[in-house]
Amino acid sequence: MKHNKLFNVVFYDEDIIVVDKAAGVLSIPDRYDKNIPNLRMLLEEKFGRIWVVHRLDKETSGIMVFARNPESHKELNTQFEEQTVEKIYHAVVSGWLAQDEFEIDIPLLTDPSNKGRTIPSARGKEALTKVRVLERFSIATLIECNLVTGRHHQIRVHCATVGNPLLVDEIYGTSSSFYLSHIKRRYNLKKGDEEKPIIDRLTLHSYSIVFSHPKTKDKLEFIAPYPKDFAALINVLRKYSK
Repeated sequence: MKHNKLFNVVFYDEDIIVVDKAAGVLSIPDRYDKNIPNLRMLLEEKFGRIWVVHRLDKETSGIMVFARNPESHKELNTQFEEQTVEKIYHAVVSGWLAQDEFEIDIPLLTDPSNKGRTIPSARGKEALTKVRVLERFSIATLIECNLVTGRHHQIRVHCATVGNPLLVDEIYGTSSSFYLSHIKRRYNLKKGDEEKPIIDRLTLHSYSIVFSHPKTKDKLEFIAPYPKDFAALINVLRKYSK
């Protein structure tokens, strides 16, 4: 199937399409330039009209679901609103998390001075992220985030607010990429060589989703394996940062 470097169709029937999205691809058309490739446009080329149920940031990889008719769209929207959909993300955050499991319950608000950003605020909408530590490294932690609510940039802002921003996040963290030289002692490049980043996008992956099929009501679960850059990051942290 063409476009398979940008996405992989995991499942489809007459009501839904489930996709594993690559990092770097927009979920929906860009606000200013509608011609930039985006998942909705690419899927509509193949499947005809589709309806957007939820979104992933451009630089987030992983599992997404779309509806193929208004009835399925309405039913899936209801499941998201009633918080019966289980959305699990895996993230690599900076620093060491001491607790094995905890909740981040901090209201979030669109930044009045920058509409593209989200800020913690008592005036914001309720936002809840359940966090579980999967693996600890000396400089970072691999966590599982159960996204109970789905606010804009929720995981990114919540992690940054508690002092552990994503390892790579230039908006809410401090870094736009991660290099082997950041953790490997006595890292030497050959003269004239330029070090390539291990990962140069958000260290965030939409790992799994569980929901009820909008028509049959069957419980469905889909998992997106780690893409190469995310898996490479984990391997490097295991090797040099235990």
